[in-house]
Amino acid sequence: MVKTDILIIGSGAAGMTAAIDLSKSFNVTLVTKNSLIDSSTWYAQGGIAAVIDNNDTIEEHLRDTLIAGDGLCNEEAVRECVSHGEEAIRWLGNLGTEFTQDDQTGNLHLTQEGGHSKRRVVHAEDATGKEVSSSLAKKVKASSNINVLENHICVDLITQENSCVGAYVLDIDSNEVLAFTACKTILATGGASKVYLYTSNPDGSSGDGIGLAWRAGCKVENLEFNQFHPTCLFHPEAKSFLLSEALRGEGALLKNHKDHRFMEKYDSRLELAPRDVVARSIDKEMKITGADNVFLDISHRDGKDIKKEFPNIYKQCLKFGFDLTQEPIPVVPAAHYTCGGVKVDLDSQTNIKNLYAIGEVSSTGLHGANRMASNSLLECIVFAKKASEHIQKTFTQIEYAVKEWDISKVSETQEGVIIRHNWDEIRRLMWDYVGIVRSNNLLKRADIAMKHINQEVNYFYGKYIISSDLIELRNLALVASLTIKSALKRKESRGLHYSLDYPNLLKTAQPTILDPSKLKA
Repeated sequence: MVKTDILIIGSGAAGMTAAIDLSKSFNVTLVTKNSLIDSSTWYAQGGIAAVIDNNDTIEEHLRDTLIAGDGLCNEEAVRECVSHGEEAIRWLGNLGTEFTQDDQTGNLHLTQEGGHSKRRVVHAEDATGKEVSSSLAKKVKASSNINVLENHICVDLITQENSCVGAYVLDIDSNEVLAFTACKTILATGGASKVYLYTSNPDGSSGDGIGLAWRAGCKVENLEFNQFHPTCLFHPEAKSFLLSEALRGEGALLKNHKDHRFMEKYDSRLELAPRDVVARSIDKEMKITGADNVFLDISHRDGKDIKKEFPNIYKQCLKFGFDLTQEPIPVVPAAHYTCGGVKVDLDSQTNIKNLYAIGEVSSTGLHGANRMASNSLLECIVFAKKASEHIQKTFTQIEYAVKEWDISKVSETQEGVIIRHNWDEIRRLMWDYVGIVRSNNLLKRADIAMKHINQEVNYFYGKYIISSDLIELRNLALVASLTIKSALKRKESRGLHYSLDYPNLLKTAQPTILDPSKLKA
C-alpha cells in the first residue's frame, strides 16, 4: 500500500497546476497513464482567453461565454473563471511560459476567435498547449514534493462511507495493481472524445475520469454536449490532425465526391457559417451520399500564398500524400471537446467527500451547451487553483485501512481480440447513432446495443487479469452509455445537441444530471 497526502490522477494543465500549488504544503503523487506531457493540453493550438486589454472587460467576456453556452452556463462559475484570467496568465508567465508578444507594443499579442467580441486570446504562436505543458512539466519535475508516476493508469477509486480514500492503480510496465491511500484525491483525466470514431483528441481521451467517478457514486452532467470540429483530415494514420477553420476563411471550399459545393443547401453563409452549422451540414451530406468523407479544396488559390499562410498544415498534408495546393483534401468532422462531465461545485468538489474533479473531466457550469474557444485552458488553471485553495483550508491527516488488490479469482485471457473488437464497435456505433445529428430511433438503438456491450465488458473485466486496454475499454463503454442516456433525456435542440425529433428550444434551460444512486448505466 502506498500512502500520500494528495493523489492526482491525470497530468494535463489542470492536474499539473494543482500539483504545483499543493506541493508547497503537501506530499503529492501525480499519476498519469502515459508520459507527463501526453495530454490534450499538449495539442491545444489556440490559446487562453483572458481580459488583459484596456478595451475589454470582465462583463464582456462573461456575456460572450453565456451566449455561447446557449442558456445552460452557470453564471456564477463563468464569472469566477473569467475574473481570474489575467491572474492565470501572470502565474503561467512567472513559471516561464513564453507567450507571443506584439512586435509593435511589446505587450502580449492578442487574437480573436469565434464567439469572442474582443481580442482577448493570449497565445504562444499556434502551439499554446505545448508551451503551457512544457513550462508546467518543468516546474513539476523540479519539485521534491511531487512524485510523478508515468505509465500508471487508475483502475478504480476506493471509497468508504461516501468518502474517497484513494485508488487502485495499475503499473502498466509491471502489470501490478497498487493500492494508494490519500486524504484528498483529484481527477484531472481529460475528456472522452475517443468514444467517437473520428476525434481530434489523443488516444488517452477515453473518459477514464468520468467512469471512475460514476462507479464511485458521483453525479455527471450534460454529457450529451459533445463539440465537433468540422474538418479533421480523413486518413487512417492521421488520427487527430485538424485542418484549421482559417482555411475556409481564406477561401477553401467544401465539396462532395461529385466535386460539387454543397454548403449553399444548408446555410446562406456557405463555408463561413459557424462551426456547429458546418459540422451538421457535412454530416448530413455524408449521410445523403453514403460517403465516408467530404473534401476541402483550396487548390484554386495561389500555391505560394497557401504555403506561406499555412506552412504547418501544408507540410502535414504532404506527409499523408496530399498536396493542399494541387488537390481537394479529404475531411470529416471530429469529436473535439467534452463540454459536460463530473458535476462539481465552485471549489471543484464532487458529491463524494474528499474527491475533486478539474479540467475537461469536470462540469463546472462554465461551458453550458457549447464551449467558447480558448476558455478551456483558462478553466484548467482557475479551477485547479480553486480545488487547491479548498484542500488547503479543509485538509485533515487521516490514516485509512484499505485492502490490497485481489487477483486470486481471475486468469490470463487468450481472447484479447474481444477488447479490440468492442473498442472499434463502440466508436463506430457512437459515430453513426450518437453523432452530430441525433434522433430518438438511433439513440434507442444505441442504448440497447451499449447495454449488451457493457455486459460483455464487465464480464470480461471480472474474469480476466486486467490490462490498460481493458481498463480504457471499461471506461469508454460506460461513458458511451451515459452519453446516450443524457441525449435521450434532452427533449429539445440546444447548443451542441441537435435532435431531428425535437428541433426547437424549450422555454427553460435545464442541465441533464445523471445520478448513479438512481440510475444503472
